[in-house]
Amino acid sequence: MNEARRRGEERRGAVRALAAEVPRIAGLALGKYGFGEAQLVTQWEAVIGAELAAKLAPDRLSFSRGERRNGTLRLRVASAFAIEAQHLEPVIIERINGFFGYSAVGRIVLVHGPMPQPAPAAPRLRPLDSREKQALDQRLEAIADPDLRAALGRLGAAVIGSRRS
Repeated sequence: MNEARRRGEERRGAVRALAAEVPRIAGLALGKYGFGEAQLVTQWEAVIGAELAAKLAPDRLSFSRGERRNGTLRLRVASAFAIEAQHLEPVIIERINGFFGYSAVGRIVLVHGPMPQPAPAAPRLRPLDSREKQALDQRLEAIADPDLRAALGRLGAAVIGSRRS
């Protein structure tokens, strides 16, 4: 009973930053590709560096049955960079294992193919005119918590600003 109640409180709990929830949410989707640690994908650039991240993309991480060490990481690589990536394999493995804190990756398999396209940039929001700003402020004045009011104000400005004038 206590466990169920605790879980219920977590669902109704405080507002959390989206970044804090990404590993849990992405872990479910990425788990089928061997990325039980979603942080490898979400922080790929920080793990291996911006220069290599632009030329390499993680595709799949697989382990021997029952093991979580010395796995095989498949990396997507543009054909023109494949030879250089092959020579950099020890450096790449060292950076990834340093990130995990243990020998998670033992070898790398390069898969030739086009690199994934970056996500499109977010659309630019237009500034609110004085009438829209005033209407939004009126809706938010009843909210006592200043942090919540500020967050809802940013959300409202984004929603209104995304509409065509």
